[in-house]
Amino acid sequence: MKLVVIEAPAKRDTLKKYLGSGYEVFATKGHIRDLPAKSFSIDLNNNYEPHYEINPDKKQLISDLQRKAKAAESVLIATDPDREGEAISWHVAHVLGLDPTTKCRIQFNEISKKAVVKALEEPREIDLNLVNAQQARRVMDRIVGYKLSPILSKKIAPKLSAGRVQSVALKLVVDREKEIENFKPEEYWNVTALHKKDNISFKSSLQAYKGKKIKLQNKESVDKVLETINGKDFVVDSIKKAKSKSHAPAPFTTSTMQQDAGNKLGLSLKRITSCAQELYEGVEIKGEGKLALITYIRTDSTRVSTDAQNACREFVEAKYGKDYVPSKPNIYSSKKNAQDAHEAIRPISLQMTPEKVKDSLNKDNYRLYKLIYDRFVASQMSEAEYSNVTVSMNVEDYNFKAVGKTLEFAGFTAVYKEFNEEDATKEKSGKEAEKLPKMEENELVKPLEIKTEQKFTKPPARFTETSLVKAMEEKGIGRPATYAATITILTARAYCEKDGKALVPTQLGRNITEYLDQFFHKVINVKFTAHMETRLDDIAEDKDEWHSVVDSFWNGFKGLLVEADSSSLTMKAQPIETDIKCEKCGSKMLIREGRFGKFLGCSNFPKCKNVKPYETEEKKPVSVCPECGKPVFALNTKRGKVFYACQDRQGCNFMSWDLPTGKKCPKCGKFLIKKGKKVKCSACDFVEETQIQQ
Repeated sequence: MKLVVIEAPAKRDTLKKYLGSGYEVFATKGHIRDLPAKSFSIDLNNNYEPHYEINPDKKQLISDLQRKAKAAESVLIATDPDREGEAISWHVAHVLGLDPTTKCRIQFNEISKKAVVKALEEPREIDLNLVNAQQARRVMDRIVGYKLSPILSKKIAPKLSAGRVQSVALKLVVDREKEIENFKPEEYWNVTALHKKDNISFKSSLQAYKGKKIKLQNKESVDKVLETINGKDFVVDSIKKAKSKSHAPAPFTTSTMQQDAGNKLGLSLKRITSCAQELYEGVEIKGEGKLALITYIRTDSTRVSTDAQNACREFVEAKYGKDYVPSKPNIYSSKKNAQDAHEAIRPISLQMTPEKVKDSLNKDNYRLYKLIYDRFVASQMSEAEYSNVTVSMNVEDYNFKAVGKTLEFAGFTAVYKEFNEEDATKEKSGKEAEKLPKMEENELVKPLEIKTEQKFTKPPARFTETSLVKAMEEKGIGRPATYAATITILTARAYCEKDGKALVPTQLGRNITEYLDQFFHKVINVKFTAHMETRLDDIAEDKDEWHSVVDSFWNGFKGLLVEADSSSLTMKAQPIETDIKCEKCGSKMLIREGRFGKFLGCSNFPKCKNVKPYETEEKKPVSVCPECGKPVFALNTKRGKVFYACQDRQGCNFMSWDLPTGKKCPKCGKFLIKKGKKVKCSACDFVEETQIQQ
């Protein structure tokens, strides 16, 4: 019996189908060995040597793994095909006493029979360059977390956290909010003429005066235009006809999938990630058993295999006809800083159509699968073709233009339409291009009506989760595996709040950014963070040595820590005295600011450590803390959003946006929450139906 070690238990049944009876599959459930959670564990004086320990909750699991490995004929490690997965392979090899330079590692980009069989035929050594890139990231993130977070907690508010990438993402949100606040709107006016010819209604808009582009900035200038053109015929000056084509979009990368699913499906990053993980690991399909439906979901590459490309072209020809298949396969170039380690996200088999699996998937999984499926099919289809007509008309010295656009050949748009904010705005305002009647040069065209509209320039939009992903990718901050986790933590720690889909920095988030800008702007900035990502890529490609990368980071960082810590500057909110007496010592209670907002703390601190929620005396707890057993209260953010936090603000970190039940999940051990009529896990897919009294 051969032992195959994987990460996620959800993959086990899917893999067993393809491995056969000669293999046993064992899941590590993620990392088994890591830096300890409650100690720094980096030896700064010994070449940044990390001290790894077995995760406390994995001791029995490792014991079972070692026992099975000892009895196995051989061990193959099949963790995820990325840096994190490579590091887990390395740690597994360590606890099993395997030589990482032997061919003990297999990997596959998709959980299909073909991919699994090929992986078994091509075992390789553990890639220590990838392991070292992951180690460098882990060590630098630990340095920032353990050295900077205490300073923020000391200078701003208790129990704050800083992150090498997280804090830069927060800075993007805060800087955008400042840009919006400082924005000064400028007035402008649109002048539009309504026409009708041959029973076709169309519009023309004012563009120029005496051959120069015109911008109307007040009503007086608009009235002057109207005074000149009212009652006058428009004369067709020129008619320009052109053909245009729109190329099919590339198949999804992690970030483009997150953006499109957020924009089109309205899903949160956390939900998108969860759905994609399930589709990759395998879902129960009626009549098929457990099947993986899509390829690996953490990728920055648009590349697809030749087999998948050819299969897609054959599928398109069979379903849509030869005209919809381009003469040569569509090939897409990845971004400049892409690692290109894996294929783009695509369906494993085009025979598993969204319609075929719809009844087997939950609503969100189906919608995401259909989006991925349609995008991949469209990526190997012909261009969409349009006829464009631009009619220029003059009235006195003013020039108006009417634009028409007609779809002549659907091409890839028969399957998939791209989303972008500009198009969405046009559709909402009704300014999309229209069909124009036939016209001739020098023809007189009467306006039925002249409309004017006062407008004001708008500030840039607030970031949403998906637009922040796009910005992070464009600026080279983070990597596909980190976008969702980085952005989710901003709201989880109350550094940002959601206003609809928009991310709005809280005062706490703004204070953190302001403080970091003052003392750590050399390190916590877009340019430096992107540079460090490039150096991590260099380690993975054996172009740099991980200790030297960490060393350059630490040498630039440690002086900033000393300067910030020794500074007298503090951004802590001053406590406000109340008439409420402490029930423990009789001293007055003070309104203090903490991680979750305001709370009451005894003025006799530290002799008396009594704290309680800043609410009315009648406020009752809504649940019990799943971490420490103390009461949980429903509280409000400054914008009125409800969240739930433990009464013990100083000793317990517990906080949730959903109502906790006080109980733990029987499947993974995380806390359970109430969602409508259901009780479900806050972390995994466990759902417990609750009985509703009639």
